[in-house]
Amino acid sequence: MRYVQRVALIGAAAAAFVAATPALAQTVYVQAGKLIDGVTNEVRTGQCITIVGERIKDVGPCGKAPDGATLVDWSTYTVLPGLIDLHTHLADLGQSADLAAPIKASPAETALVGARNARVTLDAGFTSVRDVGVYRGLVDVTLRNAIERGDVPGPRMWVAGAYLTIPKGGGELNGVVPNEQLPADMRLGVAATPEEAAAKTSYLLDHGADFIKTIATGAVLAIGTEPGAPELTPEQLAAIVKVAHARGKRVTAHAHGAIGIQNAINAGVDSIEHASLADEATLQLAKKHGTWLAMDIYNGDYIDDVGTKEGWPEEYLRKNRETTDAQRAAFRRAVELGVNIGFATDAGVYPHGLNARQFAYMVKYGMTPMQAIQSATGRAAEEIGRTDIGALVPGRYADMVAVKADPLADISVLEKIDHVMKGGALVR
Repeated sequence: MRYVQRVALIGAAAAAFVAATPALAQTVYVQAGKLIDGVTNEVRTGQCITIVGERIKDVGPCGKAPDGATLVDWSTYTVLPGLIDLHTHLADLGQSADLAAPIKASPAETALVGARNARVTLDAGFTSVRDVGVYRGLVDVTLRNAIERGDVPGPRMWVAGAYLTIPKGGGELNGVVPNEQLPADMRLGVAATPEEAAAKTSYLLDHGADFIKTIATGAVLAIGTEPGAPELTPEQLAAIVKVAHARGKRVTAHAHGAIGIQNAINAGVDSIEHASLADEATLQLAKKHGTWLAMDIYNGDYIDDVGTKEGWPEEYLRKNRETTDAQRAAFRRAVELGVNIGFATDAGVYPHGLNARQFAYMVKYGMTPMQAIQSATGRAAEEIGRTDIGALVPGRYADMVAVKADPLADISVLEKIDHVMKGGALVR
């Protein structure tokens, strides 16, 4: 009887051990033709990447694959880290001539549109994005969480929750109904005072925002605001930064005009979106403070072309014409000065999945192909403070893409990625 009891106890202990032990992680062995790691300027050949679970375990000369490993033969491809776009709007409707489109779509419909956008973005090789604001507040949090649970395919997302903006400012849906009549979820970040700005910052962080997006100047694609005009005050910006930084969260500022950019930098924001009208003094200030610039230098052409054909508001088209060339000149000068620049496109203004069109513009306006690649890999990860993405080195997520042609010879080949992997799993 005691023998039977001992056997039963041993069996129960063994079952408990098995239940408490996670399944063995799958091992994947990737053979790369050429390897660009995202953080160095070296291009290596004959390298193999060992992946265990979702992470890179080793990168080194190819040899015998680990026992039981799944082999991925990319030996005729250039392999790079998964790409990162620091300025997207996945969880929102795309830009159109219909100013009322965002209010016509319910939060649920908006989230479903976001799921579609997420899928095509991942398929295009962008395995991580910073999503910098939505009209329907917190829908981006919902989408991020769905991707993390595996409910829908998409890139890793870091989300803002809503725009922190003054009433009727560049982060509001202006020109549709009186702003006071907009749904409450479309005004989660509207703040008229420093105290309100601080409170709204806390609210968004409490409800799942990963960082804070402020509107420091007027916007190109917002009725009744001017890109060069400051909006959030220095006091409001400082209040936002104080709350966010105290909680270990970063702050970025939509800012076109020089004064608004300077206000944001002096308040301590971590990065500037657009920076279209940045002058020499402003760029020097950004360099001094180590502030990052996220400059969407492709979509001015798209707005001018498609926006004109589709009948977008003339106010949008006029402001776009006034900022496009100036932004590209500022970008070129920022590159010359060595200002921190991350890859940021404003995808959503143009169709999602076309993000890589910006690479050719970055090279045209001063970057080397390697600098452009790093802006969307290792440098982009640095901008958002991540040490788990953006590079093909041990310990990081096994996010990578493969292209048949050489992107250092022709950067535009990144516009059509041949293969995508996220977290060690083949997307295609």
